[in-house]
Amino acid sequence: MATPAPRRQRLGHDERREQILVCARRLFSERVYSAVSTSDIAAEAGVARGLLHHYFGGKRDLYLEVVRSMVSAPASPMPGVNALAGASVKEAVAEGADRWLTMIERNRGTWLAAHGAQGLGRDPEVEAILDEARERAADGLIAAVRPGDPATAPPELRATVVAYSGFAEAASIEWLERGRLTRDQVKALIVSGFFCAVGEVLEAVQAA
Repeated sequence: MATPAPRRQRLGHDERREQILVCARRLFSERVYSAVSTSDIAAEAGVARGLLHHYFGGKRDLYLEVVRSMVSAPASPMPGVNALAGASVKEAVAEGADRWLTMIERNRGTWLAAHGAQGLGRDPEVEAILDEARERAADGLIAAVRPGDPATAPPELRATVVAYSGFAEAASIEWLERGRLTRDQVKALIVSGFFCAVGEVLEAVQAA
């Protein structure tokens, strides 16, 4: 007797949207943008292509949403380092670095493409998403070393921390794309680099 085909699970709007997003994130991380079609994503998610367009519009809109979701949690490069109760700042920064490195490793293809490391060049819309993520990350990093509202931090401190985010991103490309650093080496570089940035580097900037 033939086994009946499994019934497709009925999901709510938010669950179905998240399912499509997860599948798109996986495909964009495994292949370059041009090698992924909406048909591929729909098949991976087990939905009709029309439903994908209903939730996200075209491939471009879906890709931007993938990038946005990738950098939203954790933001970049070490968000919320002040949220680990009882941990020292150094322990919190190291823990945040681990979370961030795990995120970019899981989304390697999308991360590299978003940063122009696969020959695709910089994308203004993607760059705007990354800039917003850097500012959110700066709030968490500033809060780790300075009490009070991060919005009231001296502009030199915020600028230094945002510049440090670019340093951490460049280090990630040395690991993921060029293989000149290991994950452990990148972690050591960005953790030590953070304290150097908010120490000697910030002092030099303020004194200039």
